[in-house]
Amino acid sequence: MDFLSTTFFFILAIFILVTAHELGHFLTAKLFGMRVDKFYIGFDFFEKRLWKKKIGETEYGVGVFPLGGYVKIAGMVDESLDTAFQSAEPQPWEFRAKPVWQRLIVLAGGVSMNLVLAAAIFIGITLVLGESRTSLNNPAFVERGSVFESMGMKTGDRLQLANGKKLDSWEKALDPELFTARSLNYTLVRDGQSITVKAPSNIMSSINKKQSLGIRPIVPPVIDEVLAKMPAKNAGIKSGGLITAINGKNVSDWTEVVGIISANAGKPITITWQHIQTSQNNKINAEDIRAKGERFVSTVVPNTSGKIGISLKQTIETERRKLNVIESVVSGVNQTWKMSAMTVQGFAKIFTGEEDFRKSVGGPIKIAKIASQSAEQGPVSFLYFLSMLSISLAIINMLPVPALDGGQFVLNGIEGIIRREIPFEVKMRIQQVGMALLMALFTYILLNDIFNF
Repeated sequence: MDFLSTTFFFILAIFILVTAHELGHFLTAKLFGMRVDKFYIGFDFFEKRLWKKKIGETEYGVGVFPLGGYVKIAGMVDESLDTAFQSAEPQPWEFRAKPVWQRLIVLAGGVSMNLVLAAAIFIGITLVLGESRTSLNNPAFVERGSVFESMGMKTGDRLQLANGKKLDSWEKALDPELFTARSLNYTLVRDGQSITVKAPSNIMSSINKKQSLGIRPIVPPVIDEVLAKMPAKNAGIKSGGLITAINGKNVSDWTEVVGIISANAGKPITITWQHIQTSQNNKINAEDIRAKGERFVSTVVPNTSGKIGISLKQTIETERRKLNVIESVVSGVNQTWKMSAMTVQGFAKIFTGEEDFRKSVGGPIKIAKIASQSAEQGPVSFLYFLSMLSISLAIINMLPVPALDGGQFVLNGIEGIIRREIPFEVKMRIQQVGMALLMALFTYILLNDIFNF
């Protein structure tokens, strides 16, 4: 995707996530009768903003600095660092005048709304599309240089167990929860023999570095359509054929076929393919074609665009089970819980040094890149990315760091325990230190993004 579309999907993702987060604070504050002075997406430092409009007692706006957003609640020490209210007595509509339990609910509102957004996305996708289950009868395709290749896996392996537990689908085999476990090993079958391979302790940072898992079910290069007046048609290649080799090199996956053909634009290549006669009602199976098909060898010259005029026929064994509303809600909530637990475990590995901070944490450039890549793969992929980012935002805000919701939660919790307010000057200094730390961290992450772009 080009720069404009990458920027668009980045802004769209941030706008949705920040709006949901701040809406959580806004609605809970209104629920308890607190006055909300501002609702901003992006920060309006130095009075720099793209748009603003006052409706009732609240000013809504979009700040120039896309570092998040904020809701300014009257009588609360927050990102605005406003001190004007301190000289007056607490008013009934102010945050500081409300019971501690109400303040804690308001502070938790943003995190809660981000988790609700993620759950809603998971529930919606599951309700519309159902649950996908890809059979492990489809062997693995392992990318060169991937962490799975370094573990000893090879294309053609068939996964059987993960940490000793039997797997029943590719979705279970690649469950993100596995990658945050204390240890991970797979048992697989290769050439009729059982083999166990162990994942490295830093598997998450390795996957993040590659920006892909590096393993998936093989997509057999079975031909669906052969276009008229194109090189493949002229060479006699037929629909339903299985490509087994190109220039004498065995191929087993569609991406290998596309890569070799594209790299030989305008050059003659020799394609070995197999074909069996089937009726229209019979399901084409790559294994049957390989075992029983008649063998052909055709010389083809890809056009200047590196194409020969063939399309892929989907032969992967995938089952999609439709769920009712209740089942979809249960599935969506479970997915949110599992992804939240995985995110927490991922942060724990970063803090303990098991994962590389620089490779595991991404800033705006990395987020924008992943946002555009997910959008390119379709709306469902983008929504999954959005839900994961929403969960990450929620977990980050839970950290007991000054200037984050978690830090504010701790301070207000302490006030509830000691039954008196922490001195205003102390809270303001804590907030200032927190803001400085967050800005320093953001700068570091941004520079890390630039150097690794």
